[in-house]
Parts: sequence; C-alpha cells; structure tokens
Amino acid sequence: MLTRLALTDFRSYATALVAPGAGFVVLTGENGAGKTNVLEAVSLLTPGRGLRGAALSEMARGDGPGGFGVAARIGDVDLGTGTLATAPERRQVRINGAGAAAAALSDWLAVLWLTPAMDRLFAESAGGRRRFLDRLVLANEPGHATHAARYEAAMRARNKLLADPDSADPAWLTALEAGMAEHGEALAAARARTVTALAARLAAQPAGPFARAGFAIEGWQPGGDLAGELRRGRGRDAAAGRTLVGPHRSDLAVTHLDKGQPAGLCSTGEQKALLLGIVLAHADLVAEARGSRPVMLLDEVAAHLDPRRRAALFGRLGEAGGQVWMTGTEESLFAEAGTGASRFHVEDGVVRPA
Repeated sequence: MLTRLALTDFRSYATALVAPGAGFVVLTGENGAGKTNVLEAVSLLTPGRGLRGAALSEMARGDGPGGFGVAARIGDVDLGTGTLATAPERRQVRINGAGAAAAALSDWLAVLWLTPAMDRLFAESAGGRRRFLDRLVLANEPGHATHAARYEAAMRARNKLLADPDSADPAWLTALEAGMAEHGEALAAARARTVTALAARLAAQPAGPFARAGFAIEGWQPGGDLAGELRRGRGRDAAAGRTLVGPHRSDLAVTHLDKGQPAGLCSTGEQKALLLGIVLAHADLVAEARGSRPVMLLDEVAAHLDPRRRAALFGRLGEAGGQVWMTGTEESLFAEAGTGASRFHVEDGVVRPA
C-alpha cells in the first residue's frame, strides 16, 4: 500500500501531501475539486499514461512553472515520476532515487481502476477494450509493459518505412517484422492467460449483486506466423497506411453470463455492474499471483450504486483487504466504509484530513 503520496505542480495542485492508512482511503469534495486528480497521480505510479490516458503536458499545473512531480512511498521503496518544464512530454521515473524505465514500476506496484469514463467501454471502440485488457494483464505480469512498448515501437517504425517505399530497406523491414512477431506473440499469449483465468473465476462464482462476465478474444490469434503475415502484407499495409494484422487488431468480447447477452447490448447500469465484477475478480487473481493485493482506484463508484450493491461492494472490499482509494461528493455515501477508513476532504487544490 501507499503510505505517502506527494504532488508537485500536478493538475490543480501546487503541492499536496496525503498520508493514507491501510484499507479504505476516501476522498470527498465538490465536483471539480480535484479528487480524481489524486487518483490519477496514483495511477501514474505504473507504466502508461494513467487512468485518463492524457498527454503528459496536460498534467502539469496550468499556472505553474511547467513540469510536474508525483512521489510515493510503498513499504521501504520510494517511487517517483514526472516531467521537466524543458521536456514536457518526456516522462522521468525514479526508484529509490535512481533513474529507471517506466516498465520497472510494475515490479513494485499493481494498480487497478474504475472510472465513470469506462462505463461505456463495451459499446465503444476495440482499442479501449484492448487497453483495458492490457491494464488487467499488467497488474499480474509486469513484463507485459515491455512487450507492448516494443511491439508498438517496431510497428510505428515499420509503418513509417512503408509510407516511403522508395527508401524502404527490405532487410530493416524484415528485422522490424521479426521484432513485432516476437513481442506480439508474447503480448497475445499474456492476454490469453489473463482472459482464461478471469473467465474461469467469474464462471465459478455464484450469481450475486455484481454481474458475471464471460470473455473471449476475437480477431487475430497467436500461434501463427506473424512475421510471414506481415511480410506478405507489406503492399496492402502500405496502401492502407497502417498495419492490418497482429494483436493490435484483436478485440475483447464480453458477455453478461447470467443473461447470455453481449455486454455492448446491456444497459449502462448492467455494464457498470459487469465492470465492477471484472475488477473485483481480477484483484483476487492478482493477490493470489503476486502475494499482495493491487491498489484499487474507484472514482465516483458509490454514487452509481443502489444501497444494497454499495453495502455489498464495501463488504467485499473490506473482507478482501488491500488499499482502496474512492472518491465521492458526499461523505454519507461511504458510511459503510467504517471508522477505520482514511478520510480526506478536497477543496480548492488542498487535501485535508476529514
């Protein structure tokens, strides 16, 4: 768990210091007070662009000097990330004061999150569902970030070469395609392991307050000759201006098991329940695999649940243990979180113990 979180020139905060305890961490305040900004800061302590997926330059305080910093203590380890004003889109990461790659953060911390923006995940683009799946994989397999980054880098370089066929070096294309095949197979295999394990856990659970999801990966599947497919498809990809085969073209298909209905056809409330069920079940899988529970970030989750489901959520989270950060506009929504919760009030760019 995090025992200390410090923000410098991040979003709405010139400075902020939060010292949470174990269990529930509750942040309350009016809309726009900066509660989600705190959760976003925690999410940046893992690889990627955090729970908003924003550009790094957008995270620096608007009227600040440029650049930002997020630092946290986890056990006896200090993690930090941020940017400099002179390089607003270049992320820096430090672990115990030493420079490190962003992928190394996953060795120390696993984070899962659920935000209101994800409520329509199953009715929107396949890209959003792939990113959601990759976040689940990353919480359990830290090396996934490296494979994803190297696959994307090789694909961008290949697309750039194909865009100018007169200067494209066939040998360099072959090398890039071999790299895509190596990392793409690893990427797809890790996704398949997560989907298989999560589907089995959810199918074995009894019907309850949170909907059970069924999973399948559609589209491109691992186990073939990706390098050969890429080589044979160079002309097609050059004409399209993008790579048309590989794990970046697959999709996560989710169904409501108890209704036998695709998640995309379910109501918004049912989709929210499916997401909650997925995240809760995956947190259990991560805890079993890593020996510690992931930090969970639940933005405005209580406001969208009826009292029965809200009580069931707090009961399940409290029984499972681990650190759970939650935001809301009203303290009364978190009565079931108990007296042991760390409670903070957020107002005008300041976080104070409630």
